[in-house]
Amino acid sequence: MSEQWPSDLPVVRVRVARPTDRLDKTVAFYRDGLGLPFIERFEGAGYTGVLLGLPGTDYHLEFTQHVDGSPCPAPSRDNLLVLYMYDRVAMDRVVERLTVMGYSSVPPENPYWSPDRSVTVEDPDGWRVVLMQIKQPTN
Repeated sequence: MSEQWPSDLPVVRVRVARPTDRLDKTVAFYRDGLGLPFIERFEGAGYTGVLLGLPGTDYHLEFTQHVDGSPCPAPSRDNLLVLYMYDRVAMDRVVERLTVMGYSSVPPENPYWSPDRSVTVEDPDGWRVVLMQIKQPTN
């Protein structure tokens, strides 16, 4: 697996952004439930947004809400953010935090994400996050 972007696509930062009408609840889900670090909150041109970090400083999730509304129904039950984890105990702690917050697991659309090795949870807008346990590679 390559650790760098191809030379003909010299990307230096990646941000996945989407609107929501439930900004505070969505941020709480990803920040407090999943544990993603807060990077920044911004306002301007009728938008309020929050950036949350993924591993490293060059990968972000951005959630925005427009003053006139930001309708964003989840497109399908198979549009996923998948977070791979080696540590099942840590994964179970995340699932417990989300459960306490009122977000129970849901059955996956695709059987590949089987409940014996993963947990699927819907965020406040119905977008799905999969926590997937994988084996740590041996050297």
